Amino acid sequence: MSKDAQNASGDADPVLEARARILTAALPNVPFDGWSDACLKLAIEDAGVDRNLAKLAYPRGGLDLASAFHRLGDEEMVQRLKNADLGAMRIRERVTFAVRTRIEIAARHREAVRKGAALYALPTNTAEGARLIWETADHIWTALGDPSEDLNWYSKRAILSGVYSSTVLYWLGDNSEGFEDTWGFLDRRIDGVMRFEKFKAQVKENPLGRMLMRGPEWLASRVRKPGGPVETGTPVDLPG
Repeated sequence: MSKDAQNASGDADPVLEARARILTAALPNVPFDGWSDACLKLAIEDAGVDRNLAKLAYPRGGLDLASAFHRLGDEEMVQRLKNADLGAMRIRERVTFAVRTRIEIAARHREAVRKGAALYALPTNTAEGARLIWETADHIWTALGDPSEDLNWYSKRAILSGVYSSTVLYWLGDNSEGFEDTWGFLDRRIDGVMRFEKFKAQVKENPLGRMLMRGPEWLASRVRKPGGPVETGTPVDLPG
């Protein structure tokens, strides 16, 4: 049991435990019912969780259920990155490895990811989807030991959010052996990122470029970075 699943006295947190049990029960039905309130209701019954406790665990219904699934994948990714020999890789290889790791985790439940993409494409849910993608990019850069500040901190996460989201969408339609086409697509996207980083370095080496960057960098420095870990609840071994 993780520390996140315990309260101050060291006892198990019933809400976090309920969240994990319901998510595990829901996953087999998501490919058929989507991340819907109906799917959540059935999972609550299958998990034997009190309805009032379930309401605390998932106050927004199916949307919270889908978000918990995504964040659990992020949590597993971070653990894998901590155990990987990142020091032996160049930065490009680290980023590629991290994105690929996250997609390989998602591949265990591809249809659930597809249903999630459809859910977050709805106008009422696009902000939630964008927030989750940003969180994934932030987890990746943090796990890779990114030391950047101000404008670089935001630009790296914004660019990686675009790389990750576009690669996931490509992967959802990829039927190639071992998703080789997806990994080729990812490599091409990373190439574009590295060219942009090289361009930024050239701009900063130029006196005029440094002057032009002062305004955006100052503005970014006035905005507080999002802080704190993403609450994912009790870690569970997802089926598959």
